[in-house]
Amino acid sequence: MPEPRENAIAPTGAGGAMDLATSEGETLERTPGGPLGTGPSQKPRSLWSDAWRDLRRNPVFLVSALVILFLVLISLWPSLIASGDPLSCDLAKAQEGSQPGHPFGFDGQGCDVYTRTVYGARTSVTVGVCATLGVALLGSVLGGLAGFFGRASDAVLSRLTDVFFAIPVVLGGLVLLSVVTSNTVWPVIGFMVLLGWPQISRIARGSVITAKQNDYVQAARALGASNSRLLLRHIAPNAVAPVIVVATIALGTYIALEATLSYLGVGLRPPTVSWGIDISAASPYIRNAPHMLLWPAGALAVTVLAFIMLGDAVRDALDPKLR
Repeated sequence: MPEPRENAIAPTGAGGAMDLATSEGETLERTPGGPLGTGPSQKPRSLWSDAWRDLRRNPVFLVSALVILFLVLISLWPSLIASGDPLSCDLAKAQEGSQPGHPFGFDGQGCDVYTRTVYGARTSVTVGVCATLGVALLGSVLGGLAGFFGRASDAVLSRLTDVFFAIPVVLGGLVLLSVVTSNTVWPVIGFMVLLGWPQISRIARGSVITAKQNDYVQAARALGASNSRLLLRHIAPNAVAPVIVVATIALGTYIALEATLSYLGVGLRPPTVSWGIDISAASPYIRNAPHMLLWPAGALAVTVLAFIMLGDAVRDALDPKLR
């Protein structure tokens, strides 16, 4: 039976003494709050909890989130702040300025600019959200599978994305959408998904390649985890952050792209209410009736800026290098 050790005193470089008999466990127990002050019972925070804590303290995120929440509300229930009909027009009031009950004036057809601006948010938000979801889903699946399995699938995806990256977006829209006669938003959404997934796929591919090299993935593989379990349980939760950041910023880009295509006459078409359509109709009258152009263009600019600011805030919160 070993005899208990006696306290041994060893000199230190500063001329003092250090107790060598105290065990490491006893030292940690004497440290208030445990090692590094974390406490033995405190659960470590995850990346998402740290990100949410940072986002709540970021004024850029709060302002952009409030603007986006307002846009979503008026997209779902535009009658909350606009009681008129966006398709109800009176040619006798064409190009007239602000009047009581009509703060934004009237457009070239005598339609209320305020009502059309409010109802135009529904189209823009619908196109942006649906296109972003489609792009993120398709790009994440293709890029994630290519990055995980590699070899032939990775080579094919890389060459395919190069082909799509070589297609100018606006020119592709002019060619593809010019033959579409539908007045719904789905052809425009389908075009955005068709040309937008390569960017997300490359982000997802690189993120999956980085995540699958981590020790916990190799340990799970050594324990016999299947490929589907590795992807869904270990790799995807740790590789999805860059995809979320890029998709959030791209949402504003897709809203601007829809307005651009509608302005050029190949996107949405009347009687659909859209900011791009109103901007296109108001362009010839910008000198005589600038209010027809400024209000829908201002709403479009604020919406795109809000989503870009939201994406920047999310990127700063999810990027460990910025901590």
